[in-house]
Amino acid sequence: MSVVDRDRVVASDFADAAETLAMLGSPIRIHLLWVLSQGERDVTGLAEAIGASLATTSHHLRRMRAARVITSRADGRHQFYSVDDPHMIELIAQAVDHHADLRLRAAAPSRTTGE
Repeated sequence: MSVVDRDRVVASDFADAAETLAMLGSPIRIHLLWVLSQGERDVTGLAEAIGASLATTSHHLRRMRAARVITSRADGRHQFYSVDDPHMIELIAQAVDHHADLRLRAAAPSRTTGE
């Protein structure tokens, strides 16, 4: 777990964090960020990776780019998207890992002690 320098946090950081978390309140966006945390991709590759249409994928990418969660670059006629912020990558990894862990613990046979 990372240590936060509490001296650099100001009141507006809480509102900004809430906006970021609200924007991430979509399974599609979480999945896109999960895929992008592994490297840059174009919209077609992202749509295939998450099993969504190009229109749906593009819509979510536009929203995340407008919120400055992801970046894009043009290469000829293609747009390539990436997530470069290590905080965002860690946030997504921790959230997804947390829920995978909860699912696996719930599925594990319970242990009883003594009889």
